[in-house]
Amino acid sequence: MIYTIIDVETTGQGNRMTEISIFKYDGTTVIDEFTSLINPESFIPQHITALTGIDYALVADAPTFAEVAQDILEITEGTIFVAHNVNFDYNVINGEFKRLGIEFTRKKLCTVRLSRRLLPGHRSYSLGKLCNALDINLVDRHRARGDAEATVILFKLLLQQPNASEVFKEFLNKNSKEATLPPNLPKETFEALPTTAGIYYFKDKKGKVIYVGKAINIKKRVLSHFYSKTKKSQDMVRETADIDFEDSGSELIALLMEDAAIKHHFPVYNKVAKRTVQSFAIFSYQDRKGVLHLASNKGRLVPNPIVTLFSIREVRAYLEKICETHNLCPKYCHLQESVAECSHFSIKNCKGICRDEEAVEAYNDRVLEAIKDMADQKTDMVLREKGRHQNEEAFVMVKNGEYLGYGFVDKEETINHIDDLETFLIPQKNNMDIQKILKSRLLEL
Repeated sequence: MIYTIIDVETTGQGNRMTEISIFKYDGTTVIDEFTSLINPESFIPQHITALTGIDYALVADAPTFAEVAQDILEITEGTIFVAHNVNFDYNVINGEFKRLGIEFTRKKLCTVRLSRRLLPGHRSYSLGKLCNALDINLVDRHRARGDAEATVILFKLLLQQPNASEVFKEFLNKNSKEATLPPNLPKETFEALPTTAGIYYFKDKKGKVIYVGKAINIKKRVLSHFYSKTKKSQDMVRETADIDFEDSGSELIALLMEDAAIKHHFPVYNKVAKRTVQSFAIFSYQDRKGVLHLASNKGRLVPNPIVTLFSIREVRAYLEKICETHNLCPKYCHLQESVAECSHFSIKNCKGICRDEEAVEAYNDRVLEAIKDMADQKTDMVLREKGRHQNEEAFVMVKNGEYLGYGFVDKEETINHIDDLETFLIPQKNNMDIQKILKSRLLEL
């Protein structure tokens, strides 16, 4: 069996290659080598230069990847691609070949995962710390040749371990989970994941949550991230050192849990629903003439809202509907500002309060009717869901039209009224994303 032990340096942003080193190894001896700086034809950030010592001046006269592509294809032909955190180096090289329209496919082995299995017990499996622990001389750290040469020595040591043959065979098996697990993630952590509904947390080496997801089958969904070819997934997986989870029992509860977790942790790899959504409240007040107004403001500024919504557009559409239904004035519903009289483009049924053609009392009576209608729409509701185990039920609580949270109840508990569930309620915040989730669920009923 022939191996090519490889390390690359990149620009970081866009992962354009700046250096590559390949040692061809037959299991005993290095039989060939290819090392070269690469002109990335793109900007090299200062922090990358600080780490590697490679700046644009150093690579200005170096060959481009296109100029060395054939050399890389030839030296790796028929070999097993080996690297420390192999998916990173492999994906960088594969990406460069894709830009040239060339297919690059090689079997892979990761010395991080191999070391975890064959050399257990080390506090860290980063190349620098592992080499230090194993007394491997690592020169020119964060340069391709220095890192690749140290990886050759580490790989030789791995081949000499008692059960190396079986482990190598397992890792080379296409269907082996070892071949797809992140290099820093212990196999036991993945195996402990359930096949039930819930949410999962990807964490980095420091225990920081970097991604939150939801699934009907947690283990299956997590595994799909490892097979993903998108750059975001590959970067995320490379950073993942631990995975935690919470059972939900149902998809709806999982969706609600996911939204709350994302807004609590603000994980770097969650782009959707990371922001805290602004709420807007509709309220009423009486002006100096005694006319009742309907108006809106940011939710936190309104202590007793009639209705809470989650976008200015929703507020305007809601007020337009109320205004038209109850023959109210667009001016006094704040659909038109700084006008002496209303002149709304579509609402034409104002009875003249803004032109002193209607009594204030008559107008206010209709405003009070509108407020009552809005208040009546604030329903109390409990959605029943499947629990996390056979003897449990889950619920989602909405009171006065407001989402309050979810909870879990033992089936033996006696529940006669919605208020009885408050003991088991896990309070949550209401927001636009939650409203969308609940609306979607209600449409299914």
